[in-house]
Amino acid sequence: MQSGFAKFIMAGSLAATLQAAQPVFAAPCNWSAKMEEDEGGSVLTASVCGGPKADAQLMLVCFDKPVLSYDLGPSGQQLEPGISGSFTFKAGNKSVTKTLQLEAMYNYFTLELSGAADPLLALLRGKGNVTVTADKYGESSFPLTGSSAAIGKVLAQCGKGSAGDAD
Repeated sequence: MQSGFAKFIMAGSLAATLQAAQPVFAAPCNWSAKMEEDEGGSVLTASVCGGPKADAQLMLVCFDKPVLSYDLGPSGQQLEPGISGSFTFKAGNKSVTKTLQLEAMYNYFTLELSGAADPLLALLRGKGNVTVTADKYGESSFPLTGSSAAIGKVLAQCGKGSAGDAD
């Protein structure tokens, strides 16, 4: 007959073994808006992670106009300065194709949007997931959970000067 302590130790060992055998998944990614450091100081940034390894990122900041950035992540390709690419953003039955320019300093693609009513922002404020595809750079999916609130916070800063001056 085993003592209660021995059963506890065996149960703990079994639980640890089962937990270790489970595949490791990245933490779920949802949109958030928070202050992040940029070369000019703090900037309110809406962002989300995604992609097969959850290491790709979509980021939105706003000065005079909203600027969307797409970081392919460390598992993305090595990029050459001065390039651009055509990217299609698809959510539900809607899609928007835009040409993004590589920002060499940060090694991610950027696009200045036309304003708060830009069709891409409307798509990103939807429900479900958005898939970003480019022939040269493959495909990544990002959840849209929390996107409307996070993007709304950033858009409220548009045209107010330095985003670092905001509360």
